Amino acid sequence: MLLSLHVKNLALIEEEEVMFTDGLNILTGETGAGKSIIIGSINLGLGARADKSIIRTGSEYALIELTFRADNAGQLKKIEELGLEPEEDGIILIKRKILPNRSICSICGETVTLKQLREAGELLIDIYGQRENQRLLRREAQRKTLDEYGGDEITPLLSQAAESYRRWKTLSDEWKKDDMDESARLREMDLLTYEADEIEAAALREGEEEELEREQRILGSFRKISESASEAYRLTAEGGAAEMIGRACRDLSQVAGIDENLDSIYGQLSEIDDLLSDFNRSLSDYVEGLSFNPARLNEIEDRLDVIRRCQDKYGRTFEEIMEALQKRRDRIDFLQAYEARRSALSSQIARERQMLEEACDKLTVERLKAAEEFASGMKAALLELNFLRVEFAIKVEPDRDHPGPDGWDHVSMHISMNPGEPLRPLEQVASGGELSRIMLALKTVFAGKDDIYTFIFDEIDTGISGQTAWKVSGRMGRLAKDHQILCITHLPQIAAMQDSHYLIAKEAGDDSTATHIRRLQPGESDRELARLLGAGEISSAALENAIEMKKTAAEEKEAAG
Repeated sequence: MLLSLHVKNLALIEEEEVMFTDGLNILTGETGAGKSIIIGSINLGLGARADKSIIRTGSEYALIELTFRADNAGQLKKIEELGLEPEEDGIILIKRKILPNRSICSICGETVTLKQLREAGELLIDIYGQRENQRLLRREAQRKTLDEYGGDEITPLLSQAAESYRRWKTLSDEWKKDDMDESARLREMDLLTYEADEIEAAALREGEEEELEREQRILGSFRKISESASEAYRLTAEGGAAEMIGRACRDLSQVAGIDENLDSIYGQLSEIDDLLSDFNRSLSDYVEGLSFNPARLNEIEDRLDVIRRCQDKYGRTFEEIMEALQKRRDRIDFLQAYEARRSALSSQIARERQMLEEACDKLTVERLKAAEEFASGMKAALLELNFLRVEFAIKVEPDRDHPGPDGWDHVSMHISMNPGEPLRPLEQVASGGELSRIMLALKTVFAGKDDIYTFIFDEIDTGISGQTAWKVSGRMGRLAKDHQILCITHLPQIAAMQDSHYLIAKEAGDDSTATHIRRLQPGESDRELARLLGAGEISSAALENAIEMKKTAAEEKEAAG
């Protein structure tokens, strides 16, 4: 139930707060007073698209706050499944602050996205206006309406059909993707086999390229290495630096023990002598071990050519080349087992198709049951709304060649509103006023089948008047016995049925214009009803007429009990 609406800095609204009641809440006002702004603010509070133009001129932001109370355990459970935690008494506070470039939304004190805001709104309130009426003309919406009416009988079957369709579609897509003729399969196998054999014949080793490149560098620079190493040995071995350092060590050894500072220097020189001896032995061994093998250099270059050809074709690294090999072997295995796999896949597809058709058949059966009950309820409701000799039917026509995630049924609503006229699709015959009554009838038939308690009807009086308006008023009054309804109307017949009456008015000041909304006292409601009756001046006769109309409405509500 919608308990209150608080709006600040939105379009013509400076700041307004209104408390709504149970039953039928009627909203009236002069044309242009801003009735659409009130409903629009509720829509915005529940996640409708917004832009900075709706922020009141001179203000930095617009604010909408909606306070709901969860009406039943089912609704409360769905709200909690969204990750929201209402207060202990089931109160749900929704806030949306609209800034020039963004919105800040929260539910029960938790910041949420616009998507989450819309999801919560769909659980709390149904809003019906001209757009919703037009949506009913679309076949997809008609199917969804029937499925919603079917409720617990249809919902699990929809899930089964969707899952069966997903499995069948996945396998069917796989079948199409791998479909190829025999010659194409053999050509691909020949190419893959050649490439896999080429990689395996290369017999690559991890790190081999680096080892060969190092050996290639050494052999390619053999002369320079040999000459440089030999000259270094000549300069540091006997007759070179080693002899001179040895002589220096012998001279210093003669004065060892006299001056401890000199002893330290002698120790350092001795270490150098030992290191140089070790160096000369290593360098001598290296020079003696040098050899040049032109055949080995050619062998290395040939091997590197093999490695680099593989790198150019299959991957820059050893790991990438091995991965390319595995992919080719896997694909070869797949192609070799192609016929067997196609046969197995065909059997899988057939089984899944059979399961899908069974799920679709079950859906069709339940939809036909729901359609008969729904159509009967709609006919009764439409007759009460002043449709003469109306016939209403819902056709469920299976298209067995084209199953989908929602089954294979084409669902369409058909109506005949005059004696002798055949049933025709709803979208071909219904006018605006008739659609409004059909939507009200639909909501009446749905009453009690969903968890939503609060409805908003905008433009429900489109194209109706006189006795039909009274019929619509009576039906709305009966619906309001078990639901909270907010209804914007221009018709006195509907306004007279109110449990609470609100006036929306626009006031112009010197520098600005503002829309206000307030709940009317009984006497004020009488005067507003007299205005709706077309009285230019609110005379005593007009007031008496209004009071009599409210009395008639009250008697009808009491009779409906």
